[in-house]
Amino acid sequence: MEKCDNYVEIEKNLSGVGLHIGIVMSRFNIDVCEGLLSACACTLRKHGVADGDITLASVPGALEIPLVLQKMAKSGKFDALIALGAVIRGETYHFELVANESGNGVTRVALDSGMPIANAILTTEDDDQALARMSEKGSEAALAAIEMANLLKQL
Repeated sequence: MEKCDNYVEIEKNLSGVGLHIGIVMSRFNIDVCEGLLSACACTLRKHGVADGDITLASVPGALEIPLVLQKMAKSGKFDALIALGAVIRGETYHFELVANESGNGVTRVALDSGMPIANAILTTEDDDQALARMSEKGSEAALAAIEMANLLKQL
């Protein structure tokens, strides 16, 4: 394979200094969501995002997250947004509806607005899976938001 050295590569930038981050968190399955938030906020701070540059809005459930993300994206106040929630399978079809529609909504807001949105709405089979994933996924969402905000600024 021929190597191409004549291109411009944009390096990954995980500095959150000066970035304004909006977080929308569901209150449904609150223990998991607060675990996501704790890991997310810790990682944002670790990478230089100031506490005063983080705005948290909470909503009743995962289906309400996209609407608030849309409002935040349109405000012009944020460099990136983060969606935090937990949809845990129950005995009815409702799980599929909430999981699919919340995910579709988050993606649509990102594409329609051009705003980077890190989606950390967990969709799991049970509480144990959600609890096992909350710290890692909260942290990953923070890193994705920082990286994408910086990338879009460079483009």
